[in-house]
Amino acid sequence: MTDPGNAIVLSEDHSDQAELLRQLRARPDIEFVDHRETQRAVLHALNPVPADDILGEPPRWVYFPWRRAVVAMLGPRGFRRVRLDRNRNLITLDEQHHLGQLRIGVVGLSVGHVIAHTLAAQGVCGELRLTDFDDLELSNLNRVPATVFDEGQNKAIVAARRIAEVDPYLPVHADTSGITAETIGPFLDGLDILIEVCDSLDTKVLVREAARARHIPVLMATSDRGLIDVERFDLDPGRPILHGLLGNVATADLAGLSSADKVPYVLGILDAGQLSERMAASLCEVGQTLSTWPQLAGEVTLGAAMIAEAVRRIGSGEALPSGRVRIDIGAHLAESTDPYAAQPRNPAEVADDPETDEPASVPALMAAAANRAPSGGNAQPWQIDIGPEALTVRIDPARTTMMDVEFRGSAVALGAAVFNARVAAAARGRGTEVRTGAGGERSPLEAVITLTDTPEPNLADLYGPMLDRATNRHHGTGREISTHVAELLRSTAAGLGAQLQLLTDREHIETGASVLAAADRIRYLTAKLHAEMFSELWWPGDPRPEFGIDVRGLELPPSDLAVLEVLRRPDVMARLARWNAGGALGDNTRDRVMSSAALAVISFSGHTLADYALAGQAVEAVWITAQMHGLAVQPISPAFLYAHDDRELDALAPAFTDELRSLQYTFRKLIGAGAQEAQALVFRITDAPPPTVRSRRQRPPRQTAAP
Repeated sequence: MTDPGNAIVLSEDHSDQAELLRQLRARPDIEFVDHRETQRAVLHALNPVPADDILGEPPRWVYFPWRRAVVAMLGPRGFRRVRLDRNRNLITLDEQHHLGQLRIGVVGLSVGHVIAHTLAAQGVCGELRLTDFDDLELSNLNRVPATVFDEGQNKAIVAARRIAEVDPYLPVHADTSGITAETIGPFLDGLDILIEVCDSLDTKVLVREAARARHIPVLMATSDRGLIDVERFDLDPGRPILHGLLGNVATADLAGLSSADKVPYVLGILDAGQLSERMAASLCEVGQTLSTWPQLAGEVTLGAAMIAEAVRRIGSGEALPSGRVRIDIGAHLAESTDPYAAQPRNPAEVADDPETDEPASVPALMAAAANRAPSGGNAQPWQIDIGPEALTVRIDPARTTMMDVEFRGSAVALGAAVFNARVAAAARGRGTEVRTGAGGERSPLEAVITLTDTPEPNLADLYGPMLDRATNRHHGTGREISTHVAELLRSTAAGLGAQLQLLTDREHIETGASVLAAADRIRYLTAKLHAEMFSELWWPGDPRPEFGIDVRGLELPPSDLAVLEVLRRPDVMARLARWNAGGALGDNTRDRVMSSAALAVISFSGHTLADYALAGQAVEAVWITAQMHGLAVQPISPAFLYAHDDRELDALAPAFTDELRSLQYTFRKLIGAGAQEAQALVFRITDAPPPTVRSRRQRPPRQTAAP
């Protein structure tokens, strides 16, 4: 006999089923519904496109006797693929396939109705067994998602029908006799998980004893303060049932108790001290002003969500020990935070704190200027000593990062600081001589800038623009750079021993954008690189450090700042790395590069830190010159920039060494780099409004004795 809770799946390829379809079509009381074309269109539009065997799967007709309707739909595999597509990647395709094999039993179909429906809707089961001897009453409709048309029907049948209307291919067995000592064995046979949510205390004990004997885990939701219980009899078959909270009470002692008589036992199970105030007070009124204990639809729904997650964890082999969990929605709502109040009221506030008084001595002025030089993540990786007629700038090894391979990025920043110091000296009518070399035990590189009496008017003219230089992360308009300005930028770099490659062809910019975006994705997905990237940023409301970058300077709209809160989470990046996903992580970089007028690279011959420092002077000179001509500059340096060989690439991102090597090769080929050339910086040039904020700087040192 057909289960009254099941739909009937029919195929026109089977003669007996085709005959039943013919008979149903002949009946005037049967409605036929056909949305196959829409379903097929959605199936073919999925990303990734399903395999041919799914696309070519024959459709089915499904007869719902209680609806007097027949619905045409995709075959079972295509139907499941479309219906559960929105689960991804909260549940991956592989996880969906594995979870779709679970056989789950639900005892008690009031709260259990919501749980069973949630499990079916979420696709985390391959078979459901439902059992309840009771019929649906009007008083159940405060929490059971049935209707007045279902009143008087068995609760298990009502739940099975509702599930069939969500997924008619899911096997659901509805038992209307309830659980007894005689029926518990067949009900549990072959189950992977048992969910118990019935009112009968003796049944609670009975099913747990039987489940424990079969090593089946048991889950229970209690509909108060989001409490669920987990009993992992599969992992610990010697564990006492109900966490030992009922003591040594026998099953027979619990049979036939009235609602009022059950209250002490219920309090023991629920841990009376942890009950919500309203539930605890209500239990005192059971048998007095209340006929039984109350339940709310919201709590029932919350419990169903928690049970579904517990099922997913057990089915996926994730950690879920025995015990109980509470999620108190009321308490969380009482502790809500106000994101509006946390926002800065003046987003255009300038973060920089320039000195109000210009330093009196020339070396002190040089130190203040050097301190304004650009550096990766605004790390300012230098120490500055001021003497009477000289300035010493040395790399500070404590401020290195993984991307600062062998201090090469720090050397570029040191070179930019040296250039700024020279400009400041020239503004006071003095010349400079620079000696660069190893800094002994204190530092891998230092530059001593000694004052001379030979004026350098060309540098002096750069003093004001040098103070105005800033990173500009606005997307910009991509206005074409004039031939005159392009040539001026190239000659500026050449004057300091470097070469400037300007990529202005749109195809070349697109290639560069793809390489830089892919390199950024690797930076996000590599734990140490990701941690260092976000340690550079600070948000409004954070203590205002002298290092790092104000997130407002990223020039992101509020919606993207919200996305940044997700991207800064290491657990999210670790998950994407395990999936080998995260293709969109480099989209922001790609979009910025594509909106640029040019992608620029400072290259030079040599591989020593002194060579990198000299190239750093060229970087700062080109940057200042570009900004003087109305252009905006933003460094976009890939993770592979300062790596010279596979060993160094492997140290940067062991999981992505081959990809980094390929990206580095493609990029060097794009810019036409020679075998002996290294790159100091990659940056984009565009036409954009001034930056919203400027990065703060550490306080410049006070004058000391001569170094």
